[in-house]
Amino acid sequence: MRNTFQRLYAVLLLVSLSLFSVCPVFATKQMPRLADQAGLLSHSEQRQLLATLDEISERQKADIVVVTVNSLEGKTPVEYADDFYDQNGYGAGDGKDGILFLISMKERDWYISTTGYGITAVTDAGLEYMSEQFLDELKEGEYAEAFSIFAGLCDDFLTQARQNSPYDAGNLPRKPFHHIRTLLITSGAGFLISLAAAEIMRSRLKSVRSQPAADSYVEKNSMKLSRESDLFLYRHTERRKKPENQDRPGHSGGSVTHSSSSGTTHGGGGGKF
Repeated sequence: MRNTFQRLYAVLLLVSLSLFSVCPVFATKQMPRLADQAGLLSHSEQRQLLATLDEISERQKADIVVVTVNSLEGKTPVEYADDFYDQNGYGAGDGKDGILFLISMKERDWYISTTGYGITAVTDAGLEYMSEQFLDELKEGEYAEAFSIFAGLCDDFLTQARQNSPYDAGNLPRKPFHHIRTLLITSGAGFLISLAAAEIMRSRLKSVRSQPAADSYVEKNSMKLSRESDLFLYRHTERRKKPENQDRPGHSGGSVTHSSSSGTTHGGGGGKF
């Protein structure tokens, strides 16, 4: 009897091992956090951006993903971004926390899909603020710079949200330094060009010299004043209180969410570039 049980146990063990050896593995493997399918970045830019995305994602415990495609293949930007996130194993923790940035070259669409804690960190008002920071770079074809700005903003927004004060309507960051620097550079260049042009024109006026008084420029006996007086008419000053929360009109705060084809809850938004 004992030998019979031993033989039966051996047979069952062999059957179990056989079944496990042929059963497919259903665990979803996560793709890299950079999927440059449109080939917009050089190899060095890809390596640098991927390293940045990985470092931020692991430190913040939320996947920060950049995806470029040639075409949306008939889908809307919302559908493509949400499905790409859901079907490729992205998302940290039980909430599948993360933020995905998609651009499609054929349609010239961009879209940011937020999931889990990403919805809390990047509100609708915050997303609009984000887009204002990278849209110029997208339009000019400076894709590596645009994606770098996006990654840095995700890092800042997640950090702010974990301090229980997410960036939102009425609580948005100041204009980034790189925009102020660009404004200063362009203003300075314009000033120097204007100064050079004025100097050239001044050098051509050989017969004209500055005069000590305004009447030196008036032809003699060409104008006679019979009467003159100074009359102050009136002054009107109007003050109005600036309405609150006007930095992003139309946003009352928070994020509008929707469900993807797989039933996952997402936030986000997008536009054209």
